[in-house]
Amino acid sequence: MADDVVFPEDHPRRSQGRRGNDIGGKLKKWFSNSLFLVALVILGSWFIYSQFRIEVADDEIAVLIRKTGLDMDNGSEIADSAEHKGIQREFLRAGKHFRNPLFWDWEYHTIPEVPAGKIGILVSLTGENLPYGEFLAQVDENGEPITKGIMPEVKRPGLVFLNPYLYEVIIGDFEPVEIKSGFRGVITNLAGPLPEDPNQLLVPEGFRGVQEQVLDEGTEYINPYATRISLVDCTSQRFNLAEKKDMGFPTKDGFWVSLDGIIEFRVVPDEAASVYVTYNDSDNGDAIDEEVIRKIIMPNARSFCRLQGSNTLGRDLISGETRIKFQEQFQEQMREACEPLGIEIIQALITRINPPIQISELVQERELAKEDQLKYLEQIQEEMTQKELRIDEEERDQKGKLVEADQEIVKKTTAANKKQAVEMTLANQRLEVAKLRLEAAKDEAAAIIARGTADAEVVGFQNKADAAGWKRSVEAFSGDGNEFARYVLLQKLSPSYRRLMINTADSPIMKIFELFSSEQSEKPVEGKTPTVNSKTPADSPMTTTAESN
Repeated sequence: MADDVVFPEDHPRRSQGRRGNDIGGKLKKWFSNSLFLVALVILGSWFIYSQFRIEVADDEIAVLIRKTGLDMDNGSEIADSAEHKGIQREFLRAGKHFRNPLFWDWEYHTIPEVPAGKIGILVSLTGENLPYGEFLAQVDENGEPITKGIMPEVKRPGLVFLNPYLYEVIIGDFEPVEIKSGFRGVITNLAGPLPEDPNQLLVPEGFRGVQEQVLDEGTEYINPYATRISLVDCTSQRFNLAEKKDMGFPTKDGFWVSLDGIIEFRVVPDEAASVYVTYNDSDNGDAIDEEVIRKIIMPNARSFCRLQGSNTLGRDLISGETRIKFQEQFQEQMREACEPLGIEIIQALITRINPPIQISELVQERELAKEDQLKYLEQIQEEMTQKELRIDEEERDQKGKLVEADQEIVKKTTAANKKQAVEMTLANQRLEVAKLRLEAAKDEAAAIIARGTADAEVVGFQNKADAAGWKRSVEAFSGDGNEFARYVLLQKLSPSYRRLMINTADSPIMKIFELFSSEQSEKPVEGKTPTVNSKTPADSPMTTTAESN
């Protein structure tokens, strides 16, 4: 019923309901406006996120292009700074970036990659034009290019993060130079300032030409447009003189002698650059082995053989001693001649000498005779040696037996000395034990004597004490010792007899008591009562009772 009540216009309850309706409307309006604002913010954020976002993939870069800012110079291709318009030097790597599209634009470019085992050549696309005769770009202290052209540095295998408007990466068949073990790399600069002396073979570092310094084994990543590395084999190599078929010379007596030998040589590693420049032939590429053989080894070998062989007789070259001397001189002369040229002669051997046929048989027979003579002399020497050996052996046997006898004597003497020492030690030990026992016996005798003396003194003192006691006891009996003796005897006997039955008066025991009773009656002892009844008739039986005290 309360809900159906209608209040007048001026009633307070009616105005209160009107105010509640106004507040609810305002709340609805504010809520709707808030939803609109939230939706507007969400749409704006999505728009900014989608339009301002630059999302670069892992294999891409983004080049920034500024739309507003300072104008570039007419000759500039890249903006000088971030405040200028145009393509920026800065680029963005993989990830999410945000730029205002009203002021910025961007381009996506794939990152070039240098494959494994290859090298990449950089080409600067900006800067001044190169001077006449130059093809490498000039760089400043920071490594930035000043001119256009090929950059001195190279890129190793991997991704190359560069601005494609600043640099171009050329990936072709260019590969790093691998210097193997035993080889040296000779460096030739293809660009750079010319040396002051154009006639020198090797130039200092940084100048155009062959460098003094060589490279050790390893892998070198170099720019093939700027540097060339030539490989020089510094390992030992062998060359056979017979391959040329012309190693011969006339002897002093006019005979022609041909020979064969092996020469082992190598290029000195520290002299590889000098040897390469001096003896390199462009037709053979980097290999200079044939040139070294043709220009150094063979001329020096022919020179020695012809000069030394022309001063030697043909028959002397067949003799072993002459051949050995000839070979030693050959090796020494080859080393002295080739070492200043950067070639080390490891070994130079003459393996065969072909003597003249006219004298070879005669010389051979003479050599055989000499060999037989040497053989016989060796046999004689061997017999003498065997004889001396047998004599030495007999002497050694005799000396051995003497040594054994001496050793046996020494052994027995040593054993006897040891036995004697042991017996002496035992005898000394027994003597010491006997001495100790003697001293112990003396000590024991003294102890026995001391104990006997002490016991005797104790007995004496005891006897004196007993005598003193007996003396006092006798004095108690008026100085009569017999009375004291009787007293003692009765004292000893009385505890043993409780009662005596005697039938006759002439009994032996009664004789004793008769003596005591008669003397006792005459001199009674003070404090003592006789135990025998004197009034008892001697001829009648009696009974005596002895009571113990």
